[in-house]
Amino acid sequence: MLIYLLCSLDRSNIGNAKVLNDTTGNDLLQSISLSTQDYTTALMVFLIAYFIFETPSNYMLKAFRPSRWIALLMFSWGAMTMCLGAATNFGSLTAVRFLLGMFEAGLFPGLVYFLTFWYKPNERAIRVALILACATLAGAFGGAIAYGVGKMNGTGGLEGWRWLFILEGIPSCLLSLLVLALFPDYPETVRWLNAEERELATRRLQGLASVGHSKISWEEAKKTLKEWRLYVHYIIYICISVPFSSISLFTPTIVSGLGYTGLDAQLFTVPPYAVAFVVTVTISWLSDKYEKRSIATSFCLFIAGIAFIVEGVLAPTAFKARYGVLCVAVSFAFASIPPLLSWLTANLQTTGAATLGVPMNVSMGAIGQIIGVYIYKASEAPGYPTGHFTNAAFALLGSFLALVLRTVYVRWNRKLGINEREWRV
Repeated sequence: MLIYLLCSLDRSNIGNAKVLNDTTGNDLLQSISLSTQDYTTALMVFLIAYFIFETPSNYMLKAFRPSRWIALLMFSWGAMTMCLGAATNFGSLTAVRFLLGMFEAGLFPGLVYFLTFWYKPNERAIRVALILACATLAGAFGGAIAYGVGKMNGTGGLEGWRWLFILEGIPSCLLSLLVLALFPDYPETVRWLNAEERELATRRLQGLASVGHSKISWEEAKKTLKEWRLYVHYIIYICISVPFSSISLFTPTIVSGLGYTGLDAQLFTVPPYAVAFVVTVTISWLSDKYEKRSIATSFCLFIAGIAFIVEGVLAPTAFKARYGVLCVAVSFAFASIPPLLSWLTANLQTTGAATLGVPMNVSMGAIGQIIGVYIYKASEAPGYPTGHFTNAAFALLGSFLALVLRTVYVRWNRKLGINEREWRV
């Protein structure tokens, strides 16, 4: 959770940097003469790196062990975040954002894959939620940190946004050393369990989880690539990724469009994320407890879709109502992701399928994230109707597809023979 919290801080702080000290002319865009299009391009390049490197990174995690690979990624993205504080023009900002995306790409699919080695399918959604919910905490902390760092504007001759990147990159570099020393790899090799406990941990997961010593074959990979049902999972994740991306990157901008300016725009990004943390964890716990992952996914996306429609329909000057609806939209958009990922991993029945299926799912999400980068247009402030209605359309489509896929799995289960493994819904 702490690793992903720092990753999320380092990924989304560019949204805070965009408006930090904008009233004094010292924000990111004004300091290095960026246009809105330049800023959007820098965001997109980051996501392209995500798309390219997520799947290869999972194979590297398996080859080099989770502790070593995650520590390397963590140190590298921390260093890149600090380097963003030295950007002087569009070229340097974009190049470093690409490298940041390259190193951060493997973390989330790697952690979801990592959980398949340690937990049964009905134990995963709440853990994915606790990890993912740290992105909402990062949004809350990021706004609060940016509010404080904004007061450092001009210290040492540096703008506040440069201090933001530098100070938020340092913890990732330092914690990577602890990850290398302490992060456990697999139940069958972990050092802080004795032989009997390792045997118990391995036996309880037999047939239900990925195995650390398992080798990945080309036959498994081909079979995974040919399964059409997985592509429906991927499309649903693309639908989720549009609001996830736009919310993560543009919440400070959206909040500034709700009537809050300057450092207040940073501070008022905190409540939507705080509410989202509670909602995400609660929904995921319920989806695990009652084995209703598909229903939880569809329900959350439906509520998020309706909230985005309301957000787009309300008058641009209805600031208080739009702020309340934004809290609902953010909460349920985030809450839809852990049940969906838990549902996917529960239906990946071999280690090879999990190694390929999880990162393919998350990397396909980059398509949705790229769309999310472009939908909140500066020319449409403060209402941003295109952004809100686009998010609504994708959320409602994802809700519908989740119900369709659930129906398919239910029908397949009715045709299963004795001792055949059921499809999880």
